[in-house]
Amino acid sequence: MILILSAPDDLHARAVIDRLDRRGAAARILDPSQFPQAARLALRYGGNRSHLGYGDDSGAVIDLDRVRAAWWRRPAPCGVPGRGAATVAAARCDDAVAGLWLAMDAQWMNPPLQDAAARRDSWQLRLAADLGLDPPQTLITNCPQTARAFAEQIGDVVCKRLAGQARAGGRRTRRLRAAAWRRLDGLNHAPAILQERIAGRDVRVTVIGTRAFAAEAAAGGGPDAPMQSAALPEPVETAIHAMMARLGLIHAALRFRRATDGALRFLDIDPAGPWLPVEEQTGQPIAQAVADHLAGMAP
Repeated sequence: MILILSAPDDLHARAVIDRLDRRGAAARILDPSQFPQAARLALRYGGNRSHLGYGDDSGAVIDLDRVRAAWWRRPAPCGVPGRGAATVAAARCDDAVAGLWLAMDAQWMNPPLQDAAARRDSWQLRLAADLGLDPPQTLITNCPQTARAFAEQIGDVVCKRLAGQARAGGRRTRRLRAAAWRRLDGLNHAPAILQERIAGRDVRVTVIGTRAFAAEAAAGGGPDAPMQSAALPEPVETAIHAMMARLGLIHAALRFRRATDGALRFLDIDPAGPWLPVEEQTGQPIAQAVADHLAGMAP
């Protein structure tokens, strides 16, 4: 069995399940946000035997011992309502569920621990620089004075939240005009990312195992901007796969900026980045590649 960790209405998960159904591969979606209010967990151990089970209030049960491949697509946290004592309950639920993923005898795309670590901007940018993917000049800081000095040095900068800060409030990248440099005192409360602004076009690269699908669009147009297929220089594609290996990822979406001189500059990598708009506009078979890879992990 193939398990997909996501919400039931996730269009990416549904597109992949459709392809898996066509080849006769059994797949299920598990939504962690239903636990513990509308889902039940039972993990049994003793001697040299164990049993991992998960069910919901509808009576549906997933025998997790049968799962051979799992896609850490975009799972929501456990759904524990309220505050105060609920914080303790949420920690207990998260601990039980996180341990469950590690206990499963399945191959993961992506392994949950590696997925979480790969979202750290500071590690992404360090690896990108080490591998020659040429990220923009970047500063991550909570010091307003350091941020103002960087902005004055670079001249044209953008500002965005760290990935960990952005989960609840989005991650809009905004151009930081000179008049706003004086309003950076809020960094005392939380660090942010300041980057050299790179003029040009967006290039999005979706990686599934050994395959890379690239598309190009006007900069700043969002995931649904008009786009067309793009070719990657061989050294860039080689460096991308090296980065995936260093991060321990099988699947991810990377963003680059094609500068006016034609050079590709790394921006960031999202282990669960969207790719359906790329497939719909370019015809690249990304959903099929995901399904093929999952099916190959669950013979």
